[in-house]
Amino acid sequence: MNYDPIALKQLIKDNALKFGDFILASGKKAKYYCDSKQVTLDSEGLRLVGEGMLEIVNSLPFPIQAVGGMAIGADPITASVLCAAAGQKKPLKGFMVRKEAKDHGTQKFLEGPVKPGDEVVIVEDVVTTGGSSLKAIERCNEFGLKVKAVIAILDRMEGGRENFEAAGYPLYSLFTILDFGLTPPKE
Repeated sequence: MNYDPIALKQLIKDNALKFGDFILASGKKAKYYCDSKQVTLDSEGLRLVGEGMLEIVNSLPFPIQAVGGMAIGADPITASVLCAAAGQKKPLKGFMVRKEAKDHGTQKFLEGPVKPGDEVVIVEDVVTTGGSSLKAIERCNEFGLKVKAVIAILDRMEGGRENFEAAGYPLYSLFTILDFGLTPPKE
């Protein structure tokens, strides 16, 4: 199967973009919201996201051993990239970063078959300021993973890219808000 950005864009337009008055996870107020779960929890949407992100992973100028991100939002995205990789017979592992360490069992922040030294990318649904992914990166660094980049479905173009770059991580995205005829708010 081949990644079809036009089909994914249409799914996002039809199912995920909502207009009104919203408070984002970053605390910012917004006139639109991307309810990405409407796409990442749909079989066709998830397939397209996985194929699109794997296309980016395959084009990176460095090898990647794993993909993952902050639970719970990144979990279906991680799974979709792994399924797409399996379809290409590409070895790839996944991981999830907990917001809080488990209070039982291994009591870890990070779960999955990764080991210190693995080169990884963080996957994310929507980037506004990048706060959630920067927290995931912090946890990955504590574990000993080498985070190489962040890949998002949608970049809202509200400072996330700049925050990642300031921390030394490039941001790749399948779409920006410009692809949907929207513009970043003026500060």
